[in-house]
Amino acid sequence: MTDMTDESQSIDTICVQGGWQPKNGEPRTPPIVQSTTFKYTSSEQMSRLFDLSESGYFYTRLSNPTNDVVAKKICELEGGTAAILTSSGQAANFFALFNICSAGDHIVASNAIYGGTYNLINVTMRRMGIDCTFVHPDCTPEELEAAFQPNTKAVFGESIANPSLMVLDFDKFAAAAHNHGVPLIVDNTFPTPVNCRPFKYGVDIVTHSTTKYMDGHGSCVGGAIVDSGNFDWMAHADKFPGLTTPDDSYHGVTYAKEFGNGGAFITKCVAQLMRDFGSIPSPFNAWILGQNLEDLGLRMQRHCENGYKVAKFLESDPRISWVNHPGLETDTYYELAKKYMPNGTCGVIAFGVPGGREKVSALLDHLKLVSIATHVADSRSCILYPAGTTHRQLTEEQLKEAGVGIDLVRLSCGLESADDIIADLKQAMDAVL
Repeated sequence: MTDMTDESQSIDTICVQGGWQPKNGEPRTPPIVQSTTFKYTSSEQMSRLFDLSESGYFYTRLSNPTNDVVAKKICELEGGTAAILTSSGQAANFFALFNICSAGDHIVASNAIYGGTYNLINVTMRRMGIDCTFVHPDCTPEELEAAFQPNTKAVFGESIANPSLMVLDFDKFAAAAHNHGVPLIVDNTFPTPVNCRPFKYGVDIVTHSTTKYMDGHGSCVGGAIVDSGNFDWMAHADKFPGLTTPDDSYHGVTYAKEFGNGGAFITKCVAQLMRDFGSIPSPFNAWILGQNLEDLGLRMQRHCENGYKVAKFLESDPRISWVNHPGLETDTYYELAKKYMPNGTCGVIAFGVPGGREKVSALLDHLKLVSIATHVADSRSCILYPAGTTHRQLTEEQLKEAGVGIDLVRLSCGLESADDIIADLKQAMDAVL
């Protein structure tokens, strides 16, 4: 958890300096506190820690100093008031929703989201008694309004959808969510806070798969949740009793009263969900993430440059059916991207390969520099056929609704030379198409 970041500092400065301000004689680089437990000489002090009346560490399953330093940096990057690291992006999305949803509740979600998140909401959370209505990101305000129910507790979407690359209209979705007294939760993995800061546009809670650009080197699976501190839980107390009434499992603490709008959501995540599920990253993984965040600004610039150049190449080749990249001037979401992400979007491209599954598979098999991998947003270029992998569990109708066609290929442009990426694509296309 952390205070609001200094708005006078640039994103690049926060990438390098954020989260850790060592005192005199302390290490310049945040230390790795690779310990499960923490020693105290007073039983009374330990009791206060368990009562949440005093801050500190007592068991790494709940929180750890190294993890908190990195969470603080991400919090500052997003401009939030509190943050937590999780063991994966899936854990982050689950925690963000389950923190305010219980059996009998309802979620409104964009249907253009990562396949694993779609299944999390549509299958696993339904088994837990939490219902959902999916809407298209381009739905009209009236269609979005019709999706809400009296028991709706949250709205969820992705800033740039994986893998369709649709851009979420924050203004439209935030207005609908707030009109119904619920928060808008957005997964901001693809643009990262370097290129998109959703809190400026009415989003209340942001999640990340830090496995992607934030780590950027294929090193560590992880996730993060950041709270804007802007949603007034007590103003909608009847909707969110877990935050606004005493928690009997934690000595009767009322999170919204004790920790205010700026700290209630994340404190409850730690006190309840981390306590019970334990989905926390190892301190060593968190430390690696913190190191890799330092050059995030530089890397995102190169990813975006490469993504644009490769997208232009694919767009110019008649053998490719279509190309989606929100940085392209011809893209459907170009204007929305310029509005919410004026400095760039990401290095991921979706494009169509005619000829069916066999042609798609053959094209991927002929690549030499670009590797086939169940991954995206990495320093190394990688490619995937979502309909046959990450979205394989979806029906053809669900694939169509999510903007994931049978011909869709997802290409993540890494940090290599754009010319080399293009040359590899060209030789594979020459051999197959």
